Amino acid sequence: MLKIYNSLAREKQDFVPIVAGSVRMYVCGMTVYDYCHIGHARVLVVFDVVQRWLRASGFRVTYVRNVTDIDDKIIKRAQQNHESIDELTNRFIHFMNEDAAALGVQPPDHEPRATAYVPRMLELIGQLEKNGLAYQATDGDVNFPVRKFPGYGKLSGKSLDDLRAGERVDVDAAKGDPLDFVLWKHAKDGEPSWPSPWGDGRPGWHIECSAMSSDLLGKHFDIHGGGQDLQFPHHENEIAQSEGAHDCRFVNYWMHNGFVRVDDEKMSKSLGNFFTIREILAKYDPEVLRFFILRAHYRSPLNYSDAHLNDARQALTRLYTALKAVTPDVTSEVDWREAHAQRFQHAMDDDFNTPEACAVLFDLATEVNRHKSPSLASQLRNLAGLLGLLAREPQAFLQEAPGSGGEMSVDRIEALIAERVAAKQRKDFAEADRLRGTLLEAGIVLEDGPKGTVWRRA
Repeated sequence: MLKIYNSLAREKQDFVPIVAGSVRMYVCGMTVYDYCHIGHARVLVVFDVVQRWLRASGFRVTYVRNVTDIDDKIIKRAQQNHESIDELTNRFIHFMNEDAAALGVQPPDHEPRATAYVPRMLELIGQLEKNGLAYQATDGDVNFPVRKFPGYGKLSGKSLDDLRAGERVDVDAAKGDPLDFVLWKHAKDGEPSWPSPWGDGRPGWHIECSAMSSDLLGKHFDIHGGGQDLQFPHHENEIAQSEGAHDCRFVNYWMHNGFVRVDDEKMSKSLGNFFTIREILAKYDPEVLRFFILRAHYRSPLNYSDAHLNDARQALTRLYTALKAVTPDVTSEVDWREAHAQRFQHAMDDDFNTPEACAVLFDLATEVNRHKSPSLASQLRNLAGLLGLLAREPQAFLQEAPGSGGEMSVDRIEALIAERVAAKQRKDFAEADRLRGTLLEAGIVLEDGPKGTVWRRA
């Protein structure tokens, strides 16, 4: 039986779906104002494998991954670029989908955008107000009073007093308590807004996911996932809103993937160790990055470094080399009676243990090399396919260059930067982003600052 580590229960639990044979799963997606980074890559790949394994296990899966397309950072970036929010978010949704496709991530069944669900958010806020769990503050914002929700803190495992003492909370005189969080923000000059019973404004971040998930999956569903950084306050607030409005359990199983570190340090723009997916793919094959992510258990910290990516490339090369030497049988199905397949299944049923599943692939590759068995080669290819790996012809992977195939000259780099500056000045941000992407593909990273644009080789 499949076991899942439930962050709410703090233990592995047998997975029992609400409706036999069906799984409804929601994962918090991206806030689209910039390129996706390595942390986003991990969320994309981890939950892609989760939904793949659920489907391979015979479940009918409804997978929802949202897009946040209204947010303080989005508004600020659009204002800086002198472009509309739609222009900004549509562009970066396109880039996000390109990155996901490159990593072999299958599209979710639904990819709702927050701005399309404002009416549903207003319904939820109205129900919370009716239940005594929303109040309009003197500044016009509508807030959730956390001390009136008895279960607040059950996901993070902290009491309200601990949270107030230990977490950074906004000090806002208009709030009844510093931990109270906003459901509806009053309109500000120059910002987008929608009409509401509490005046023109826009939704708070947390209410978005409660509205989208309940509309597409129902008030009570099976799995909710996301990065560990979302456990508090975002997911804690989702529970409070959803259960406070609907008076029933929100989610049965909470899954959180671990943080990404870079050379054993926290990833941060201020430390200069912040890498976008596109920067990484300028140096490494996308399948190498996917394989690197899956070699670590999803709940463990993931330490990114060139050395680890190089090791992942060598390891993936071993698997492809085994397939190159022996032509697999023509079959699209795994033989689950075979010993390696049973070990693989046991690993994946143990909280999606992809490191152990990958170890099975290497043992199988050894057997393929030893016995030159087409049936074992087929097992290797098909089991790897359940992880989104080894889908290409071996020769294609083995012949492809790991990087961009040549070093761009300084003159060429500076010429493209000048073209990008000119494009930004004439507000052609699509062209500016295209030029930045061209440079990224050549391994050139741009950093925009007060003194202009500087570049470095990735």
